[in-house]
Amino acid sequence: MFQILFISFVVCLLTWVYWRWLRVRSYWAERGVPHLPPNPILGSLTFLQKQNAGVWMRRMYERFKTPYIGIWLFWRPALIVNSPELARLVLVKDSANFRNRFVSGGAADPIGKLNLFTIKDPEWTNIRRRLTTPFTAAKLRILQDFIRSKAMELAQRIKVEQKSRIHLKKLFADYSTDVIGTSAFGVACDATLTGRSHLRTVTEQFTQFSVLRGIGWCSMFFFPETVDFFRFKFFPKTSTDYFKRVYRAAVAQREAQSHDVESKDLLDVLLKIKKESEEQNLGYSEDFIVAQAAIFLSGGYDTSGSLLAFMTYELAYYPEIQDKLYEYLLEAKERNGSDVFTSDQLADMTYLNYVIKEGLRKYSPMSWLDRVAADDYKVDDKLTIKAGTPVYVNGVGMAYDPDYFPDPDKFDPDRFTPENEQNIKPYTYMPFGEGPRICIGMRFGLMTVRFAMVAIYLNYKVVPLPDMPHPVDVTVEKRGMFYTPGEVLSVEFVPRG
Repeated sequence: MFQILFISFVVCLLTWVYWRWLRVRSYWAERGVPHLPPNPILGSLTFLQKQNAGVWMRRMYERFKTPYIGIWLFWRPALIVNSPELARLVLVKDSANFRNRFVSGGAADPIGKLNLFTIKDPEWTNIRRRLTTPFTAAKLRILQDFIRSKAMELAQRIKVEQKSRIHLKKLFADYSTDVIGTSAFGVACDATLTGRSHLRTVTEQFTQFSVLRGIGWCSMFFFPETVDFFRFKFFPKTSTDYFKRVYRAAVAQREAQSHDVESKDLLDVLLKIKKESEEQNLGYSEDFIVAQAAIFLSGGYDTSGSLLAFMTYELAYYPEIQDKLYEYLLEAKERNGSDVFTSDQLADMTYLNYVIKEGLRKYSPMSWLDRVAADDYKVDDKLTIKAGTPVYVNGVGMAYDPDYFPDPDKFDPDRFTPENEQNIKPYTYMPFGEGPRICIGMRFGLMTVRFAMVAIYLNYKVVPLPDMPHPVDVTVEKRGMFYTPGEVLSVEFVPRG
């Protein structure tokens, strides 16, 4: 009798699973949306651990080149947006219906769940508004002398190590860790010169993608329901413990100082938010405050460092662009009377910024922008995006579309001259996102990159090494979610005369 009941239960369960699978598999076909047949287990995510998500997005764009594509995150339907017109609707015009990211941290990981990158509305709106202060142009000027000094240390480090192979990603990660670590946590670091610091050890852990950590990140980005069950964490525990120790030490130090000191950096602003939270009973915990500094460090150090690594490697193959940049910077130096530039002067250096904009087109760290529909949203007569559906704006696909950017694999800063930039179709170039969730650290990141570029290209010419791959053949990190180098990249730094 028991055997009959058990067999009946199994048959019913398998029948239900099969029926459910048939409904899942036919979801996009019933709506007339282009798609590839899903895998019965992973859906469309068969690339995980084998290919970077940004690379996969680009391949999907090239394969379909339709306004949108249907995919499955395991068994959950999701939509890839390939159209700049639809991107504008999702990110800007109707952003109120797509106000949250799909990515999420777990309840057991408050640092991962409560940071600006993953937190949901209305908390996101409240904290975003409060965090804008340290990223205004006026506040960033306070940091320019410090960042400039770190950029000069970068040039010194290259001088010391130029006879050996310099690991570009590590070199620039050392620099960006110093810059952002001091700004976010008030921690003095010397990784730019030495390649070592306690904070640098912490940031290295962010990008050490074991199979388990890779699975954890995939869950947070594509299957957040499993994050709590498996207790995956956005940051390693050693990192969060370090963040808390540094934060508490900084609180004690700054509370001992004058309470009337004007907020200067991110840490000052966070301390002010914590104080207001206590006075107004807002309920911002220590974890909540530390989470904001942690995501600023995590999001900033790797993105700026990877962009500098990619651009330096790419420019080694374009000596004519290097020479033009060098002559431009040399003329600016002569007009200025020295190579000590202000952040405002760097922001006005047109050709320098053309080069950086082209670097961001080719190597935008966040290749796609994720959102989730709050309510049903009608796209056209055929398609309505159901509430709860994840939506991915395919930034990398549009950035490499030859219809928008001819010869897209070529590194061409002249795309961004005034006469050419005006022809770039809106919402095909979005390295910092668009709309209310545009990157809050955009100005800071650009300032960090500009100072480094000036320090390097006024002093060095970069030359490709014979055994290194061509830029189009460089491997991108397969287990990560961001567009970062997946192999050691090196060039030869030749001192300028």
